[in-house]
Amino acid sequence: MKPLQLTLFTLIFANSLPLYAASYLSDPADYIHNPIVEEGEREIDTKFGTQSPKGSSGNSQSEASVGLGYGVNSWWFTEVYGNTMWNANNANFDAVEWENKFQLTETGKYPVDIGLLIELERPQDRNSGYEVQYGLLLQSEWRKWQANLNFLMQGHYNATINQGSFFGYQGQLKYRLQPQFELGAQIYSWLGQTNNWNSNQQQQTSAGPAVFGKTKVGAKQAIEYNLAYLWGTTASSPKNTIRAQIEYEF
Repeated sequence: MKPLQLTLFTLIFANSLPLYAASYLSDPADYIHNPIVEEGEREIDTKFGTQSPKGSSGNSQSEASVGLGYGVNSWWFTEVYGNTMWNANNANFDAVEWENKFQLTETGKYPVDIGLLIELERPQDRNSGYEVQYGLLLQSEWRKWQANLNFLMQGHYNATINQGSFFGYQGQLKYRLQPQFELGAQIYSWLGQTNNWNSNQQQQTSAGPAVFGKTKVGAKQAIEYNLAYLWGTTASSPKNTIRAQIEYEF
């Protein structure tokens, strides 16, 4: 592991230990992060999602984002993207995000590939402060199967005040039927509680089937996609979520 990688990993892990969780509903366009970095790879990444609330009250919430990413070297990938959120009553540009992914192990050298995610979000509403997300990205492969499991922490800050944090995990399993079409499943789960220790904790979990694929459109160009339909499995989860991600790699 390179010195810079080790230093970043140590700092993030150490700072994550005292954090507790905050009330949070996962964004409709959340996606599974993977730890692999391709040096020199550029991509245009588009994500879309929509969530429906349980019961008859409340409006469906939708989100779309577009990002531009670049593989700086063999272990660092960086991406900047913008988010838009809307429902039946209004729509607005939501935030700008800067995502950085660090691959901590050589691809395929160990049974599990390990990466580190660090993401900073600046909401359009300046009163909302900043959002920081970080965590470990894990991936393992055997035969035609691939599994991902990520452990994430997220903090919400207004000036120097931590407004609350939450812990979550993402999971994905897929079977490589063929490059253009793969079958699998995804799960997203968050445990939340505000800084008011008398408030109730909320466990929000959504899971369901997913399809994946990648098609080459040139010597160094490809289009990669994944689609999922997720059901909420707890009382505080959305009733269902439909999400999609399409990447153009070049």
